[in-house]
Amino acid sequence: MPLPQVPSSEEVEHLMRNAQLRDELEPYLDESVNLLNTRQLPTPMENEFLASMLAWERAPVLPIGQWFQPELTLTHPDSLNDAELNERLWETIQKLYDARIVLDFTDHLSDRQLYTLIFRDILPSPEKKIDLPKNFLHWHCLDDSDEPETWLRYYASDMERREWFDQSGLPLPKAQQPPFPRKMPRRPQ
Repeated sequence: MPLPQVPSSEEVEHLMRNAQLRDELEPYLDESVNLLNTRQLPTPMENEFLASMLAWERAPVLPIGQWFQPELTLTHPDSLNDAELNERLWETIQKLYDARIVLDFTDHLSDRQLYTLIFRDILPSPEKKIDLPKNFLHWHCLDDSDEPETWLRYYASDMERREWFDQSGLPLPKAQQPPFPRKMPRRPQ
């Protein structure tokens, strides 16, 4: 008769952390916990998922500008000349990235348009501020459902363009390189 396997102290710690996370999540439980197949997911990965759920539930909803100390505010775009605006834009992009906010789909916008979007739409937008090192907020600077022509022209892959054509039957705009290519900070892989 084989002897029962004794779990390592690390395994015991993972199991205890799992129980603690599940207890703390109890008031928030819904069907999303059922997304986990605990028989196929190692306990440390399950714990990471549960910790992210708990962080989401507890995260405050704040305008993005208030995620910063002091609050991130921008000068009105009309008050800046092009050189000042460009400098302030790149400072702001870096500050947003440092706060784990990544701007996607920006290359169709001029510097002034992107700065205005950050000033008008992003900084005042209330979002959950989740404080997890691997968590990044991706802000899409293009809504492909509201602006399908721009998305198809500059960002959609050949396959996405074909699928869109097959579904809509509408003519495709010519694929082009975006007019304002930028090397934006990206989420680490």
